[in-house]
Amino acid sequence: MENIDTFLDHLAATLRQDTFLKLTLSKPGAGAGTLKNIYGRLMVLKDEIHLSFTLRYATRDEVKNYAIPEAMVQLRHWLETLFLQATLFSAEADIILTINRKRKASLYKKPASLTQRQPLAHDHQKKRLVTTGSYLHALGISDEAGNVHKSGQKKYRQINRYIEILDHQLKQIPLPPKPVILDMGSGKGYLTFSLYDYLSRQGLQPEMYGVELREKLVEECNAIAAANGFEQLRFVASDIHDFPVQQVDMLIALHACDTATDLAIAKGIAAGAAVIVVAPCCQQQVRQSMSGGEGAFASEILKHGILMERQAELLTDGIRAMLMESRGYTTRVLEFVSIEHTAKNLMIIGIKQGKPRDISKELDAIKQQFGISEHFLEKLLLTQ
Repeated sequence: MENIDTFLDHLAATLRQDTFLKLTLSKPGAGAGTLKNIYGRLMVLKDEIHLSFTLRYATRDEVKNYAIPEAMVQLRHWLETLFLQATLFSAEADIILTINRKRKASLYKKPASLTQRQPLAHDHQKKRLVTTGSYLHALGISDEAGNVHKSGQKKYRQINRYIEILDHQLKQIPLPPKPVILDMGSGKGYLTFSLYDYLSRQGLQPEMYGVELREKLVEECNAIAAANGFEQLRFVASDIHDFPVQQVDMLIALHACDTATDLAIAKGIAAGAAVIVVAPCCQQQVRQSMSGGEGAFASEILKHGILMERQAELLTDGIRAMLMESRGYTTRVLEFVSIEHTAKNLMIIGIKQGKPRDISKELDAIKQQFGISEHFLEKLLLTQ
């Protein structure tokens, strides 16, 4: 039916434009049995937007979730066979489809009757440690009312994952009431703002610095900090190598490329940071210093370039963890999803325990086995 096609086109447009609020199917026809209504809303399943339908029967409710293409097919079936009315609620208008007993469809448009979207549903509900504050609106993740945009859902979940990880660590080694924190390579500040906000809501008074090379981003982030009353959060335009570091309580470096991660770790150790958190990327230095190594593993497995590259990444981060342990940190290596990219990265967390571990024999053996001439972090630490 032409008007059913037009109704579904309107629905697709609201999904593309992020103006969809909800959907209802009503006035069941002869073939609907005890099915009275269907209510549709957006849901996130495995990082993908779905339409979630609640089918309301006389004595029970059923929930069915469909990816958008499948949802369109299912809606067409319901409209062509079971229901005589459908209403699409969007931020711009209400679109009403009516179907008479002869299955002739008519379409009407009315001013929007709803102004606010229902909270986006998830396949599993969990407590979020990140509030939808106005800084998230300034960063383009939420609207003015605090509703997270469809396009911002993935970033919002990733930010929450980051705070969850740090929340767990800080329960083991609490920060002082006024901690000094450095975020090296802070980028657009998604994680910097969220951590400052989280710590402030925990009753702490953090003094926090975001170090970022790009001056435009620094200016934008400082403006957002000022607008949100984050008085002790400052962003500084500087290269990680050049930024002077004194005493700090926590040092963070997420997605700093190649040896910039090593520079950040070395600065954190020199500054006596109780907590060091890094999520490295672009690990090239060790790969370039590897000559092939010894033994069957090196000759048979690492002869393949892609496997050599992946092995170099593991060795880069594994040796980083060892070197941190040699300076009195206990380490954890876990998987962390990048904010800026889709690839998954490793996160290394070091907690200062004051018990250095002698790794010289193990490190020498690993370097010899894999033909590593130098690890940049080892070189940096030798000069401290």
